[in-house]
Amino acid sequence: MKTYKHLWEQFISKENFDLAARKAIKSKKSKKEVQIFLAHSKEYLDKLRNDLIIGKYKTSQYKTFTIYEPKERLIYKLPLYPDHIVHHALINILGPIWQKSFIHDSYACIPGRGLHAASQKMMHFMRRNEYVLQCDIRKFYPSINHEIIMNILKRKIHDNRILKILNEIIWSVGGQTNLPIGNLTSQWLGNVYLNELDNFIKQDLHCRDYIRYCDDFCVFDNDKHKLHFWAKCICVFLKQNMKMNLSRCNIHKTTDGVCFIGYRHFKHFILIKQSTAYKLSKRITNIIENKHFNPKSIGQMAAAYGWTKWCCSYNFRNKIKIFK
Repeated sequence: MKTYKHLWEQFISKENFDLAARKAIKSKKSKKEVQIFLAHSKEYLDKLRNDLIIGKYKTSQYKTFTIYEPKERLIYKLPLYPDHIVHHALINILGPIWQKSFIHDSYACIPGRGLHAASQKMMHFMRRNEYVLQCDIRKFYPSINHEIIMNILKRKIHDNRILKILNEIIWSVGGQTNLPIGNLTSQWLGNVYLNELDNFIKQDLHCRDYIRYCDDFCVFDNDKHKLHFWAKCICVFLKQNMKMNLSRCNIHKTTDGVCFIGYRHFKHFILIKQSTAYKLSKRITNIIENKHFNPKSIGQMAAAYGWTKWCCSYNFRNKIKIFK
């Protein structure tokens, strides 16, 4: 395994923090905290870099709120300055390193990959397999173990100052488990954590057709008994090595269709998932009937069109008036 020892100078450079700031404020310039930051950006960035150099940086106090779609989750919020900028600065350096170790068929939160690439690969696997094992992990982010993720990071990152900052962020919510949903770093660290599972399934179990999007994953094969054996192995590996459990572990025929990333995939066509269609219909109908046309609502309509155009949805798009 390739290791990386001298990352600090790249991380703490002025150029990296200028880039991190631009990424952190992208599409947010109308917000008050962004405007305050922009008025004093040079001063703030110089102070932040100095705080990091002398070891003074600490994660700010989290604000939390709960969302209920697609399921109930506690979201953690940090201020733009200093935290979002530090997170972007870290990912600028560590993201490319981690991405090299990810398997090709891991799709969530990885540049150049996404929902539609995952959907197309899903169709490819379905067409050449009769059965699918479909799983997801129970309370994934709240279950991520701090000690385990730090041990994984230490295998590749051998720069103690970078590890110290990662340790500060990972343990910032206290307790032995939990990566805060809402942090950019959590998205990447979640992939690093489950990359252990990816490698176990691909290299140890020798599964040819496997795909993962965040904590949802599918394994395909033409032998149903082999999938049952793999399911038991995956459950044991997650419990013993990752301290996690599955909330779903089902095997069924691919001809029955597979609900994955908001779509229902069949061997030769894709439909929008019923619950996804209901949410989109409710949102777009509310915008049109109440004439709430503003940049946010127009963006929501564009996103709905972008979501539906990748599946068989002509009549649905006509019905909710987002046909183009």
